[in-house]
Amino acid sequence: MEIKIERQPRQEHLNELGVFKWEVWKKEVSKFPWTYDSQETCYFLEGDVVVTPDGGQPVQMGKGDLVIFPAGMSCTWEITKDVKKHYYFD
Repeated sequence: MEIKIERQPRQEHLNELGVFKWEVWKKEVSKFPWTYDSQETCYFLEGDVVVTPDGGQPVQMGKGDLVIFPAGMSCTWEITKDVKKHYYFD
């Protein structure tokens, strides 16, 4: 299972996906476990995060990144700078 990251996607691509119509999630600096029941696509408006899949390598992401988390993945989120993101579950 792999986290897919598109760094600084084009505005046109974000518009095609309808990113700016998605729900917004905000979270302060923190660390917590998470499991994805379904695939999540999200676009970071603010923040910095290190997501470490169980048994995998840490992945750095944050402001300006379009990220897809696979269904069934368990991981630990470590938010190092307050996060604000649009998100969508398939």
